[in-house]
Amino acid sequence: MLITRLHRTIGVSSRWLAPLARLPLILFSVAAMIFVLLRLLPLDPVAMLLPPNATPEQSTHLRQALGLDRPIAVQFLFWCRQSVSGDLGQSIQFGESVATLILRTLPVTLQLVFFSLVLGISLGIASGLVAFHYRQTPLRGALDLCNSLALAIPEYLWAILLMLLFGIALRWLPFFGQIDPLLIVPRRSGFLLLDTLLAGNGAALGSALAHLLLPATALAMAIAPPLMRILYSSLDQAYAQEYINNGRLRGLSESRLLLRHALGNAWLPVVTLMGVQGGLLIGGTLLVEVIFGLPGLGSLMIDAITSQDLPLIQGVSLVYALAVLLSNTLMELWLIRLDPRLRTE
Repeated sequence: MLITRLHRTIGVSSRWLAPLARLPLILFSVAAMIFVLLRLLPLDPVAMLLPPNATPEQSTHLRQALGLDRPIAVQFLFWCRQSVSGDLGQSIQFGESVATLILRTLPVTLQLVFFSLVLGISLGIASGLVAFHYRQTPLRGALDLCNSLALAIPEYLWAILLMLLFGIALRWLPFFGQIDPLLIVPRRSGFLLLDTLLAGNGAALGSALAHLLLPATALAMAIAPPLMRILYSSLDQAYAQEYINNGRLRGLSESRLLLRHALGNAWLPVVTLMGVQGGLLIGGTLLVEVIFGLPGLGSLMIDAITSQDLPLIQGVSLVYALAVLLSNTLMELWLIRLDPRLRTE
């Protein structure tokens, strides 16, 4: 019995550790792919660093100093060693450390992603519950139609439409930047909302929330429609189970059956979708930040691409890849926690 119990404990522990153990290997593979693909593009950092009248000798000397004359494999391993220590190189355009630029812009993106997730998940779950509760009424058809239309619109187009409607036509909300330029908030954490709270500035907090609402809504609209659809389908399957009929026989109300019983058994597909959508949401910030003038990681990436800043492109791409991998890993661990069957496989 003791051996069996020990075997089960080891099996459960290994199931929890497996996603974490895969993370470094996947990140290394993604980093290698990013590095090689960027080297295949017609980008020459040496030509960008030197003036147009530079001599071939100067070009050769700089290429050797940057290590670009070495084989790609050697360059990649050297870059990996530097990256592990936090040194992602020097930006060609800005003349600053890539890590410094990323740390300066990352809080803007994380703040946007967090509020977009909260808003998108809230809208998706609420609309899914309402659609299922009123599934035998015309309201369900109207919600399905709205959901299908929302699915057909990408997040960057939502950003443009929301800006035109609420920012320009109705003038209800600000649509550019993070805060009213007349308001000054001391930078402490880099997260503007947190900094306004630390400063005790209510006007700045209101302005920051107002500036965040449109871009967060644009990204949330990429999460809510598929979440509503998968939740509706999961609830429909749950209602086909015997325990729902048993609950009705015991006199339980439809609201209790839906919220206490069916919803608890419909979470697994929803959590899986949330993990996928969370990863896609991080990539969606790229264009949305540019449209709304947010100085986040997406805007930094666009600047790096337009200026062909190879070290900056590499560093930001690595951060995006790491963020997506962490999102997927957290969702996988959450699924293991929710489903006991996954812990014993």
